[in-house]
Amino acid sequence: MTDQSRRLFLIGPGYSASRLAQLCLARGWTVAGTARSAEKAQTLEAAGIEPVRVEDAAAIREAGKDAHWVVSTPPKEEGCPGFALAGAYADEAASITYLSTTGVYGDLAGGWAFEWSPAKPGTARGERRAEAERQWLSVRADARLVRLPGIYGPGRSQLDKVRGGREEQPVKPGQVFSRIHVDDLAAGLFALIERPELSGVFNLCDEEAAPPQDVTAFAARLLGLAAPVAVDLDEADVSQMAKSFYSECKRVSNARLKQATGWRPRYPTYREGLAAILEAEKN
Repeated sequence: MTDQSRRLFLIGPGYSASRLAQLCLARGWTVAGTARSAEKAQTLEAAGIEPVRVEDAAAIREAGKDAHWVVSTPPKEEGCPGFALAGAYADEAASITYLSTTGVYGDLAGGWAFEWSPAKPGTARGERRAEAERQWLSVRADARLVRLPGIYGPGRSQLDKVRGGREEQPVKPGQVFSRIHVDDLAAGLFALIERPELSGVFNLCDEEAAPPQDVTAFAARLLGLAAPVAVDLDEADVSQMAKSFYSECKRVSNARLKQATGWRPRYPTYREGLAAILEAEKN
């Protein structure tokens, strides 16, 4: 890679993309990110990220030229906001990586989702993600589609939910989810960005899909607190949105990313990940 390509352009810099930014900055990269408000611009600047206001088309084009794009804007009914913002300049990017979701695979009844598995989204959220994938592929056939499961990390994990006094844990027999620690996510993205010749679909997840109640119980044990009471999903006091996450059950393979880049998760299961979060809090 040339020095010119050591530039990262984040479209929709949020929790996960910001971790990638810090990883790149530590390696001497320059990082720019879109901002929809003055407050967001100040937050990016404080983190060493050059803010690019979304209303400034010329600045967006300049920030994205010869840079590696990572797009993490959640799609709306009309499509990907990031595509509407910068899609016209996609041919000027060094590479484009769109952060999608494993929800595009739909419900596999506990079966495995591989990169070659067909996209059969069963929810409106999944449909919108699939449409966003198509949008980016329409302007860059070599775009990388990174499909992500549930993301957890400092400040966003079952540790926080248990501490918050969560009283019930919905349980659906046979249900499993795949996950990814935010730092493993960032490392996986960086490994992919360093290989701009790679294209297509990549799943980015840990090594063990697990029932959500097992993760909650482990978090409670780490904290020395009582675990929330297990309640059947149909009887649990949760929103319809929360219940919709239980409508899909799958195990996700990360084999292609590992084979193509040599990346390995530092936290292969939720156990290592949660323990590391708690240890970091103590220090």
